[in-house]
Amino acid sequence: MMSSEVFVPGWLQQLLVVLLRFALSCAAPVNLTNGAECSARGPGSYILVFTGHWSPQTFPKQYPLFRPPAQWSKLMAVTHNEQYRLWQEGAPASDGMKSFAEQGLTVDLVKDAKEARKRRAVGSMYRTAGIPSGFGHSSTELLLTPRSPLLSLIVKVIPSPDWFVGVDSLNLCEGGQWKQEVTFDLHPFDAGTDSGFTFSSPNFPTTPPENITMITSQKPNHPANSFYYPRLTELPPLATIWVKRQGRTQNRLSNHILPDTTKPHRFSETPLDCEVSMWSSWGLCLRPCSRGGLRHRTRYILLKPANSGTPCPELEEQEECTPHNCLAYQ
Repeated sequence: MMSSEVFVPGWLQQLLVVLLRFALSCAAPVNLTNGAECSARGPGSYILVFTGHWSPQTFPKQYPLFRPPAQWSKLMAVTHNEQYRLWQEGAPASDGMKSFAEQGLTVDLVKDAKEARKRRAVGSMYRTAGIPSGFGHSSTELLLTPRSPLLSLIVKVIPSPDWFVGVDSLNLCEGGQWKQEVTFDLHPFDAGTDSGFTFSSPNFPTTPPENITMITSQKPNHPANSFYYPRLTELPPLATIWVKRQGRTQNRLSNHILPDTTKPHRFSETPLDCEVSMWSSWGLCLRPCSRGGLRHRTRYILLKPANSGTPCPELEEQEECTPHNCLAYQ
């Protein structure tokens, strides 16, 4: 009598197991970087508003007034999941990020994001127009999906060696719900690819490149740095982003700079202390010491004070001559 059991080859069993695991992974919720899962039903529609606060009152030191004046590059935003990173503090900048931080170019970043989209790691890309001054607004609409609930964005500080502000992997999905509103203060970052200290520093490549780091009021700890404010515990926000969820019947904003009627937040003025040079060498006496001769030395102002900062000290000093310092008269 023949057995009713069906013989299945071993290779076929292994193939069925692999196919089953693949199907289950596709059906599973998206795992986020913080270990949560986005199980929201349908996409989330948002309006993103970028506001620059870079003004001579909040950042008076070496504030760029011309060639070029203080301004912001175009904003680039990407929606994605944990398998993609536009940039990350403490990690090296990619070639695309280097190109953007130094020159404001997005070609390589867009190319990288398109490749990641083929792997379903990136949802969509968005760009806004630049802002021609240090304070102002730009905006764009965003559409996030449960598969790509993270938001990353960057804006270059112009002029600067390789400085930018941005957001890394902001999660807009909380459990099974889209967040309604998020406000985020932005501080400057150094891409680690150029060693310039000031806004207008010439090109000075960092070799080897360093990791992306946040610029603070005391880091880099060098008086020449444009963001060096040793009296402050932390810098005021250089910019802010505001992300708000939109309803289906809500009026929608297109990619454009918001009207001037929307005023940026006001921050207290940042005091800027006077900085002076080292003293020059003492000059020679022009009269015999016995006749009350005096000698002089001078120094000059490196940085004028602003916003009630410490005023400049005396720039000229004099004292009585000593015998070895006197001119000999015939």
